Amino acid sequence: MKQYIVIGCGRFGSSLATTMNLLGHQVMAIDKNEEIIQNLSDKVTHVAAVDVTDEYALRSLGLGNFDVAIIAIGSDIRASIMATLIAKEMGVEQVVCKAKDELQAKVLYKIGADRVVFPERDMGIRVAHNLVSDNILDHIELDPEYSIMEIVTPNKWVGKTLIELNLRAKYEITILAVKNGDKINVIPSPGEELQENSILVVIGKNSNISAIVTKDKNSK
Repeated sequence: MKQYIVIGCGRFGSSLATTMNLLGHQVMAIDKNEEIIQNLSDKVTHVAAVDVTDEYALRSLGLGNFDVAIIAIGSDIRASIMATLIAKEMGVEQVVCKAKDELQAKVLYKIGADRVVFPERDMGIRVAHNLVSDNILDHIELDPEYSIMEIVTPNKWVGKTLIELNLRAKYEITILAVKNGDKINVIPSPGEELQENSILVVIGKNSNISAIVTKDKNSK
């Protein structure tokens, strides 16, 4: 099992650390704010109140022994950069960083970050998609052009099989899973008949998926 360390425990870092712990992972949470750390002490595996820019303190915690370091510092760019540098220098295999904007992300990638996430931006995208369309239930952006989305089965697809719809050829999208109530069918067979109000987990170009949803909405 991989071991995770979350460096910086604001709202994003704290939520991430506690959720990962609930999912059964070994998680250490560190932050310089002792009150935050005290609140997390019974919610994660280990906690420590340290200055995340203090290389000696991080070494004493055995930072290099963790498989994944999540640098959940967005507002203090200097601290984010220092923590990322220290994690990479200490041999952490995967370093994931939080960033506020593209400029900060570029700097983090330059100094060795393996992945950079934009929690506020990504949540804004999800909320926007949910607000403008009742048929888009969730949205995960893979890059600026492609996403994974949960959509309600369009009316014209109800009662038809995947092979009849030929979605790859017509729309360049793929259905990864079909959810009916509490049941989920991962990688459904071509002969599966889609039902009304089923939830489809689809991957493809944002513009193609949005066009499908918009067309279905306008046909009602």
